[in-house]
Amino acid sequence: MAKKKVKKKTLKKHYHDVLDTLHLSRKCIYFAIILFAAFTLIGFIFPIFFVEQIIKMLGQLALEFEGLTVLQAALKIFFNNTLVSFLAIFLGLLIGLFPLMATIQNGYILGFVARFVVMGEGPWALWRILPHGIFELPAIFIAIGLGLKLGEKVLTRKKPVKFLVAALKVFLLVIVPLLVIAAIIEGLLIGLGV
Repeated sequence: MAKKKVKKKTLKKHYHDVLDTLHLSRKCIYFAIILFAAFTLIGFIFPIFFVEQIIKMLGQLALEFEGLTVLQAALKIFFNNTLVSFLAIFLGLLIGLFPLMATIQNGYILGFVARFVVMGEGPWALWRILPHGIFELPAIFIAIGLGLKLGEKVLTRKKPVKFLVAALKVFLLVIVPLLVIAAIIEGLLIGLGV
């Protein structure tokens, strides 16, 4: 009985640390959301940059999922998103450049794709995209925000390694569980052809 209480306190302490780290990083997370939204809007209004490269990339992505079972698709999505999230945090050590560029690129591509979905199927077709991002986008925004905060810590030389350890705790206890749920939902939607 005593052992169970110790475990609960330890887990509670870990989640308390996670909340502190998220609170400390909130401005960077908000910045990531605003930057992503801005570039999604740019991609939607001005789908003129890197057109050939984006179409080629989307075609290759579609081929990668062709013929996969729901489980295989979910695992592929999970591992891809987990790697991107980890890199967004860890490569924040390079003064936050990777998370910044990932936000801009992914926001623009989402806007680009949304534009062509609307042109082809009408604005209501965007509701089909929504379930794909309900859990995935918050996880990615948190990872990018943590990477940006880590970049700030490197620039100001305010204990970046200590912050990296705290950010990796958030990665394990918040981001990974969100990405598991996101991958299951997305895998099912791909399996259903949505």
